[in-house]
Amino acid sequence: MQNTVDKPQVTVQKKKKKRASSLDRIKARAGWWFIAPFVVGFFVIYLPIIVESIYYSFTEIRVNPGGGFTATFVGFKNYSDALFVDPNFVRTLTTGLQQLLFDIPAIVIFALFMAILLNQKMIGRAAFRAIFFLPVVLSTGIIDRIDQGNQMLDYLSNTSNTIDPGARGGGEGESAAMELISVMDFAFLFRSMRFVDPDLIAYVVMTVNNIFNIVNRSGVQMLIFLGGLQSISPVIYESAFMEGASMWESFWKITFPMISPFILVNAIYTVIDSFTSRSNRVMSLIEWVYDEPGGNVLSSAMSWMYFLIVIGAMAIVGGIVSSFVFYQRREN
Repeated sequence: MQNTVDKPQVTVQKKKKKRASSLDRIKARAGWWFIAPFVVGFFVIYLPIIVESIYYSFTEIRVNPGGGFTATFVGFKNYSDALFVDPNFVRTLTTGLQQLLFDIPAIVIFALFMAILLNQKMIGRAAFRAIFFLPVVLSTGIIDRIDQGNQMLDYLSNTSNTIDPGARGGGEGESAAMELISVMDFAFLFRSMRFVDPDLIAYVVMTVNNIFNIVNRSGVQMLIFLGGLQSISPVIYESAFMEGASMWESFWKITFPMISPFILVNAIYTVIDSFTSRSNRVMSLIEWVYDEPGGNVLSSAMSWMYFLIVIGAMAIVGGIVSSFVFYQRREN
């Protein structure tokens, strides 16, 4: 009697495993069909362009008198010219990397802060979310082209347009039009706090003066953080509250660990967005070199070096942020 009872249980478990595995295969096929247009487009359209761009970065092109051109293999000459001959590439690239070190923490922290505020229960929460995401919509498409032709905005964002160069000590490259506060004014507020680092004060001042750019580029990250915050079960916060945890402790013990995977996603997204935006100086320099006579091969070499640097920056940022990412384990 005992044997007859055990056998149906084994067969039922096997059927469940087979049914589950077949369902997984169906889902996997659906995923491949979903990405099939991109895969086909990549191998048919983009991959030949990528291979051709790599080939041109190692050649020198000469236009024939009768028409057409001749490509001569020159090895790493274009890469050497971009690094050691061109006076602008290395300097612009260094400036872009320094700006990236400033942008990533400022944008991610601001997006997380605003997402926590917008996740609270309040009147008009949906309207506030739409208002903070509005700059992302306005910075795309035709609105972006109109914005680029805005002379007033160009004047405000141009560091060479100073109203009074001698008003703050004659600092070169300082925009008096866009500067909201200065290091001296901000340091005056903390003159009695000796433990405040002057570098921290300078960073906060730079963040405040660059608040327009930070808000304009934080919309997508804000939405990602909102999705992550809403995925946290309220039961966890209720349990912590019953145990006597404060809001500050709940943030560092519950919110921050469970939102850390989204911090990694937003950090990688910010790196890609910073390196590929239309306002990026390196991208503008590569486009300008390409338009110069014979600059198409040099711009190809610059582009591929820039691409490798972007991949390296993504790996570094991903490795640093991944060190404190918490992944919740779910038992099957």
